[in-house]
Amino acid sequence: MSARRHTLRAAALATAVVALAAGCSSANSNHNKSGGSATGILNIGKPDGPQTNNSNPFLNTSAGATLGYRWMIYEPLAMVRQIKPAEKADPWLATDWKWDLNFTKVTFTLDPRAEWADGKPLTAEDVAFTFNLLKKHPALNADGIAWGGVEVKGKQVVLTFDDSQYVNQNKIIQQYIVPKHIWEKVKNPETWPNRTPVGSGPYKLKTFTPQTTTLTATPTYWKGSTKVKELRYSTYNDNNAATTALASGKLEWSFVFMPDYKKLFIAKDPKNHKLWFPSGLGIHGLWFNTTRKPFDNPALRKAMAMVVDRNAIYTQAEATLYPEITNPTGIPLPAGESFISPDYKNATTKPDVEGAKKVLDEAGFTLSGGVLKDPSGKPVKLTFTDPAGWNDYITGLSIIKDNIKKIGIDAKVKTQTADAWGADVANGNFDATLHWTNSGATPYDMYQNIMDGALLQPIGKPSQSGNFGRFKSTEATEALKDFAQSTTDTARTQAMNTLQKIMVEQAPMIPTAAAPVGAEYSTKNWVGWPTEADPYADPQHTQRSSLAIVLKLKPAK
Repeated sequence: MSARRHTLRAAALATAVVALAAGCSSANSNHNKSGGSATGILNIGKPDGPQTNNSNPFLNTSAGATLGYRWMIYEPLAMVRQIKPAEKADPWLATDWKWDLNFTKVTFTLDPRAEWADGKPLTAEDVAFTFNLLKKHPALNADGIAWGGVEVKGKQVVLTFDDSQYVNQNKIIQQYIVPKHIWEKVKNPETWPNRTPVGSGPYKLKTFTPQTTTLTATPTYWKGSTKVKELRYSTYNDNNAATTALASGKLEWSFVFMPDYKKLFIAKDPKNHKLWFPSGLGIHGLWFNTTRKPFDNPALRKAMAMVVDRNAIYTQAEATLYPEITNPTGIPLPAGESFISPDYKNATTKPDVEGAKKVLDEAGFTLSGGVLKDPSGKPVKLTFTDPAGWNDYITGLSIIKDNIKKIGIDAKVKTQTADAWGADVANGNFDATLHWTNSGATPYDMYQNIMDGALLQPIGKPSQSGNFGRFKSTEATEALKDFAQSTTDTARTQAMNTLQKIMVEQAPMIPTAAAPVGAEYSTKNWVGWPTEADPYADPQHTQRSSLAIVLKLKPAK
């Protein structure tokens, strides 16, 4: 699992987080209490605890990444939206980019107006330097791209690859660029804290403390002036503190899980307190350890998937904040609607207990006296595990436990520390666990994370990249390879349809909720936020397109 994913889970999903450090009562004492458009200040924050002064944009554990302010300093070649993955990205540092038919070559044409905050022009040499930096230093290459040739041709940069980059195209075109004249002097960019960051974006770092980081607008930003003159990123020690700050108006933009957001947040200022939690193409779900009997039997996994009540998980465990999974393929809607196989266009996730019993009976399982026995005659039992304090996951497990009891399966729930759980998941030491998946421009990233044989590790050897359930399917692995390397839409569609059939029929994991890219925000001082009616950007402030949001905000009248 990536550091970023782990941070998102810990921050956004844990609903009962213990204070991480002493002195939390003064964690946000520097907040401008009036804030807002009157002073040109926008207050942003989330519950991540005290931060270390590190603005290295390549490190997903840096304060710049955790709080999200790296996107205000460093800009991408093109602006991609997770919530609209099928739509063309918006030009940014690059005015144009062209892929060859096999997606093994892309040519970027740069915007001649772009310049660094120190006044130096942003050139093709800076872009080439950035890609070569990723190529030379694997620790900075968070997306795991197999970089190939990098060539400068005037104001253009040409990248070439050994294999098709169809599934990585959005990751490549949204790469943020760093200045060569600064980074070429850095001896070890993998550990450099970059405490005085210089980017091409509209903001520069003004002050840093473990609790509050302040950015100020760059007067000479190459795209023009900004209405928001100062960004204050504050970090809270737990969800309750962040929720209180949101409710009082001290915090104007955040993402924090609230079990009763209508009472805790919306009701405090119904006119101005808003939230929007759309999904991309990542999900949360119940992963099975497919090496353990009887969970190596796809019929058992499919039957369990057929009885899980996703609507109950949506309303009770996720408090309606995390979008409901309504299609058995696991592909979130509407983001992934164009990818759904014709076989599953009208399929639903409505629980089907009788249908599940029939699947089990045909596979040699027997249900007698309320107890399900596997084909060898042993009662089916399992243990669910997840970290203590991740209350939405624990509630979800409780719901699933009750659901599968209807087909005679006895389950218990065990909680662990987050570190112990993470190690057990990586090593394959579990029966079943709720966990998230990767997300991308297509469902490929989600499916690859769940069932790619290329990621398969033996039990006991950590799997850091995915396939935690040790799902072994030559058909799935080949379909993933075909989707990634095919040169026609027809072949890719066929491969995607195959992956969906495997997901439904063999259930390597049970999708339980879509992974949102959500946010809470206030319109009291600033307006222009993305909404369901105007989905121009991912609403979460830790995403790249948060830059597009800040540039569109204007003072409320």
